[in-house]
Amino acid sequence: MTDKFYANTHQVENVPPPLENYNAFAADVALKEALEREGGGWASQDVQAFGSLCGSAAYIALGMQANAYIPNLSTHDRVGNRVDFVEYHPAYHQLMQTSIEQGLHSSPWSAPQVGAHVARAAKYYLHTQVEAGHGCPITMTFAAIPALRHQPNLLAEYGPRILARSYDSRNCPMHDKQGLTIGMAMTEKQGGSDVRLNTTRAFPVGATGPGEAYELLGHKWFVSAPMSDAFLVLAQTEQGLSCFFVPRWRPDGSKNPMQIQQLKNKMGNVSNASSEVELRGALGWMVGEEGRGVRTIIEMVAATRYDCLIGSSAGMRQATVQAIHHCEHRQAFGATLVKQPLMQNLLADLALESEAAMVFMMRMARAMDQQTDEHEKLLARIATPIGKYWICKRAPNHAYEAMEVIGGTGVMETHIMARLYREAPINAIWEGSGNVQCLDILRALEKQPEVLQAYFTEVEKAAGENAQLDKMVRELKVALNDTHELPYRARQLADRLALALQASLLIQYAPNAVADGFCASRLGDASWNYGGMPKGVDCASIVERSRAHI
Repeated sequence: MTDKFYANTHQVENVPPPLENYNAFAADVALKEALEREGGGWASQDVQAFGSLCGSAAYIALGMQANAYIPNLSTHDRVGNRVDFVEYHPAYHQLMQTSIEQGLHSSPWSAPQVGAHVARAAKYYLHTQVEAGHGCPITMTFAAIPALRHQPNLLAEYGPRILARSYDSRNCPMHDKQGLTIGMAMTEKQGGSDVRLNTTRAFPVGATGPGEAYELLGHKWFVSAPMSDAFLVLAQTEQGLSCFFVPRWRPDGSKNPMQIQQLKNKMGNVSNASSEVELRGALGWMVGEEGRGVRTIIEMVAATRYDCLIGSSAGMRQATVQAIHHCEHRQAFGATLVKQPLMQNLLADLALESEAAMVFMMRMARAMDQQTDEHEKLLARIATPIGKYWICKRAPNHAYEAMEVIGGTGVMETHIMARLYREAPINAIWEGSGNVQCLDILRALEKQPEVLQAYFTEVEKAAGENAQLDKMVRELKVALNDTHELPYRARQLADRLALALQASLLIQYAPNAVADGFCASRLGDASWNYGGMPKGVDCASIVERSRAHI
C-alpha cells in the first residue's frame, strides 16, 4: 500500500461552507423594508456599503480575533508606577474605529434629521452581528450626550470631541485627543440595581453645585470599558446621589486616581473589558442638579437599554441566518435539512422571533427620531422597557436552538454560534435585569398614565385584522385595569404587552405568512419550545424570507 492511500481517509462532503463574503444588508429582506418604512431610506446606499463590509470574510474574522485574545490589565509599569492600562487585541481597535467612523456613537446627535436614529439602528444591528463586545463603549459614548445636556458647559467643552468620528486609543489625556469615548460607573457591591445604596462619596474642591469640581472616594463593582476617556459616575453628596463627569486623566496631565482592581472574568462579552474600580480622590465635575444624579443619568441609561434591544435583535438575526444557511447546505436522512418538515417548523419559528425583534427595534428607532411628537415620546417611554425586557430575554433560548440546529460544529469555539450563545444572556442582565424593566413599566404607568393610551393607540392600528390579537388586547385592558398585586403580575403583563405590539407591527408591515404565523404561534396556545408551531403556518415562505439572500 502507498503513502497516498493512507493519507486520503475520506472526502470532505456534506459540510456547509462558512457564511461569509456576502452583503449582510442586501441579504436581509426585512431589514431593507424596515429601513425604508421607518424613515431611513435616504441612508440605504450607505447602509448597503456597510453591509458589504460586515459580511466580508476578513471583517468577520476580526470578531473572532477580538474574542480569542481577551483584554489584559497592567496595574503598574515595570518600575512600579501606577498605570491602570488595559491592552486589547488590534482587532478590537479596528472594530471600534469602524464604529466611530460610521457614526454609531454619535450620528443622530451630530447630524440630526428624519430617520437618523433609524439609520444608526440599522448599521448598529449589522455591526453587532459581527462582534458585540466593542458595542459597549460605543453605546455608552452615544448615550452620554443626553446626560451631558444637563450640564451645558461640560457639553460645550467635551461634546464636539465625543461626537467626532475620530477614534484614538492612545493612553493619554483628553486634551491631546480629537475624539473621546465615554463610560459610566454606577454599580456597587452592596446595591446592584438599587443605586440609592451607593456609598461612594464626592467632596467639593471649592464651590459646590452643578459644574463644580469634586473629588470622589469609593468603589465601583462594575465599570465596563475602563480605557474610556471619561466616565459618568454616581456618588453621594450632602444633598444625595449626584452625577459626575470623571476623566481618566486630570487637566494638568497627571493620572486621575481611578484605579482598576481587576478585570471581570465574564462568560460572554469577553472582547470588552469590564472592571472593578476604586476611586481614591478622583477629580470630577458635577453634572446636573445636586442630589438628582439618577434623574441626570437615567437618560443615558434609557439609551443604553435601547442599544441592548438592538444587540439582542442582532444576535437573533445572526443565529437565524447561520441556522438556515447550515440547513440549506446539509443533507440528512435522504433530503436537504431545510426541506424537511420538522426542521422547517423550527427554522420558521426562529425566523419569526428574529423578525419580530427587529421590527420592534426599528419602530422604536422611529419613535426616538420623533420625540417632538407626543405620541412617539410616550410610546418610546413605555415600549423601551417592554422591548428591553422581552427581546433580551428571548435571545438566550433562541441562540441555543440555533446552535442545536447546527449540531456539534456549532458548539465549537471556531464557529460563531458558540460566541452568540455565550453573548445571548448579557443584554438581559446589563442595564437593568428583567425585573427592573418590569418595575420600570409599572413606574411609567403610575407616573404617566397617558403612556398606556399611546401603547394601545399603536397596537390598535392593526385592530380587526387578527382575532387572536383583538382578543389579547381586550384581555390586556382588563388585566391592566386590575391594580391588585400589579408588581407580582408584572412579568405576565410585560410578556403580553410585548407580544401584542410585535403582532400588531407584523400585521401592519410583514407578509401574511409572517404575521399569521406569529399570531398563531404566539397569541394562541403557544408551544413550550421552538419548533412547535401549529398547523397551517407557511413555514417554507417564512424561511425563504429570512435566509441570507446571497
